[in-house]
Amino acid sequence: MDIVSNTYSLPLVILSVVIAIIDSFAALNIGARIYKAKGMSKWLWLTAGGVAMGGGIWSMHFIAMLAFHLSIPVSYKLSIVVLSILPAVIASGLALYIVGQKTVSTRQVIIGGAVVAAGISAMHYIGMEAMDMAAEIIYDPWLWGLSVIIAFIASVVAIRLLCYARINEGNPNFWWQKGLSALVMGAAISGMHYTGMASATFTHTHAHNMISTSLNHVILAYSIGISTLLILGIILISTLIDRKFESQTIQSERKFRSVIESAMDAIILSDSNGSIISWNKGAEHMFGYKESEALGQNLSFIIPSRFQQAHSDGMKRYLKTKLPHVIGKTVELVGVKKRDIEFPIELSLASWEEDEQTYFSSIIRDITERKQAADKINEMVYLDPLTGLPNRHLLNDHLTHAIDQAVINKYIIGVMFIDLDRFKYVNDTLGHAVGDELLIHAASRMNKLLEKIDTLSRQGGDEFIIILPNTTSDSIAKLAKQLLEAFSESFIVNEHEIFITPSIGISCYPSDGRNIESLIKNADTAMYRAKEQGKNNFQFYTPDMNEIVSTKMKLEIGMRKALERKEFVLHYQPQVDISTGNTIGVEALVRWQHPEWGHISPGEFIPIAEETGLIIPIGKWVLEEACRQNKKWQEEYNIPLRVSVNISSRQFQQTNLVQMVKQTLEDSGLAPEYLELELTESIIQDSKHAIKTMHELKSMGIHLSIDDFGTGYSSLSYLKLFPIDTLKIDQSFTKNIFENSKDAALVETIINMANNMDLKVIAEGVETEEQLSFLRQKHCDEAQGYFFSRPITPAELSEQLHERLTVS
Repeated sequence: MDIVSNTYSLPLVILSVVIAIIDSFAALNIGARIYKAKGMSKWLWLTAGGVAMGGGIWSMHFIAMLAFHLSIPVSYKLSIVVLSILPAVIASGLALYIVGQKTVSTRQVIIGGAVVAAGISAMHYIGMEAMDMAAEIIYDPWLWGLSVIIAFIASVVAIRLLCYARINEGNPNFWWQKGLSALVMGAAISGMHYTGMASATFTHTHAHNMISTSLNHVILAYSIGISTLLILGIILISTLIDRKFESQTIQSERKFRSVIESAMDAIILSDSNGSIISWNKGAEHMFGYKESEALGQNLSFIIPSRFQQAHSDGMKRYLKTKLPHVIGKTVELVGVKKRDIEFPIELSLASWEEDEQTYFSSIIRDITERKQAADKINEMVYLDPLTGLPNRHLLNDHLTHAIDQAVINKYIIGVMFIDLDRFKYVNDTLGHAVGDELLIHAASRMNKLLEKIDTLSRQGGDEFIIILPNTTSDSIAKLAKQLLEAFSESFIVNEHEIFITPSIGISCYPSDGRNIESLIKNADTAMYRAKEQGKNNFQFYTPDMNEIVSTKMKLEIGMRKALERKEFVLHYQPQVDISTGNTIGVEALVRWQHPEWGHISPGEFIPIAEETGLIIPIGKWVLEEACRQNKKWQEEYNIPLRVSVNISSRQFQQTNLVQMVKQTLEDSGLAPEYLELELTESIIQDSKHAIKTMHELKSMGIHLSIDDFGTGYSSLSYLKLFPIDTLKIDQSFTKNIFENSKDAALVETIINMANNMDLKVIAEGVETEEQLSFLRQKHCDEAQGYFFSRPITPAELSEQLHERLTVS
């Protein structure tokens, strides 16, 4: 048996090894691309990679075969050569497919290595069969088996290196490791080939008819090598370009991720099933779950259980119809934190398609503070800040709605206007803090008597309005009585026991008005009528009340002009010493003489002046005029006359009262001992303020008296505390001393008490000799009334003084 000798072309051998190494390097790059690619891109890289890697391995094999020279002519069967390419491509594609998986187990590596080794071995030995020559190939079983083992080891090593490369791709220090890996893979592939060639022995046969070919094997080898290198170069450039784009994408993603992580809002990404795939720091802070706890959870776990089904149905509808009614819109929902704490959220939802899958991005904002601020603003706009009751704005809304319903259903609406009597006194005596607490307690007490459909609102100050929809006159009257009865019990506020009563005015829709303004105005009018008729009372509106209101308004307007036009005048009623019968003083009484309306009674305009505050400028004028007139009389007649001036409660509460009195005395030149200020009992109930003011007035030398003593609310202890000079017995007691024994006893008691306390007593309303005799007998000091003189003009009093001077 003739053995055919053989030799190798060293340049071609080196070329084959270089191609194996370059092919391995390209495979490492392609594996990383396949691993990171998705969808169609992944399959394109896998196909191109399998062809390129398989073609490279085959090229290395075929060039190595062309580098093998026998001493006999050799040609190649084209069909078998082409066939030998397929196992290399398939094996390479399988290896790259395994590398492209998310996780690769050892079992997959071994099985894959075995399959790839079989493919490469098949490529080699099919390629050997393509040799057309006058020789027969005999294989050494040991070397043949070794070549297969080398192929298996090379395949396992290649898969492992590919897996390692795909993870470390992009690492700055990985380039030298990749180069070393390519050398190992290239050497392993080359080693398998040359081991397989070493296992073959060629024996000469003389019966073979070879078809000669003129193609030079060396030229063919270099042509294949150059073509392969060009292809691999193109592949490498493509991977580098793709990696560059990927690097830019990664950099953009990192920037985007940095923005996401720095956002205060929760930014959550989820797949079409609602499974969370991204959870930023804002979400951790907002919901209390760490990223590790949230990833993989369904998005519904941050939604209260009662809303989860609706959320799931909404996502299903979107995935089914792709309608954009949910996407891109901002909605307010309820979220749930760790430990099942619910809070309001604002959700903006967007979606995108990737790899034929739908993904959702949710931007969630905690709007707790915004809701609280909105509620606070709503309270400020619609609720009274003190009592929490509806204010005027919300009352108007409720009353408008009630009127709309009443028009449709033909029912009655009741409107109650409630004013708390003497509330200003509580504020002035006990302070605004106590007054505020009293309002809160009063509102609570009223609210307890109302039905759910009723509305209690605070209009401001001590005024409240109640709306009673779908009611009757009897029901309204019944509630009014219940309110009055409820206020019969005292309020305990900051350890103070306070009694306060309401005055209630009532109007009804449609009889008393068909709109908000008229109903409230008429209820207000009825309230003032109730107040006039006595505290703790209620009145239904009647049309004639408007005439009274119109008269009041006309009087108020007239009073504002009366001071400028000098329509007010003073009359003086003499005060007589009972023991001597001499006039020792006068009381200044204001009168209003209107040029058109004529004489207007003080009983008509004084209450309005008190109510509107006009009593302050009027009272100042009265004091100034009385002091000026008294000084004039003293200068003309040299008579030590004392003038008494009434001080209203509003005047007394003025902080500048003492200064105003002092300035008046200085301007008029009247000595303080000739001025007496008459104070009502209601004025001095604020004992702390009253004592200070009264002592300041007393220290100036001014006389102080309590007017209408016994008709107010003062305690007898006030007589001990206050620097009072005189008590004035009200005329209601004086005129009835002979008709009512109790009045006579009361007058006697007041006189005795005053005498025992070194106080003077003056009785008002003396009209008969019998009344004067009674007072003289009981040792009353002074008296005034029609028995002596009606209130007279300054001129008339001047005549009396002139006559007295003449007689003396």
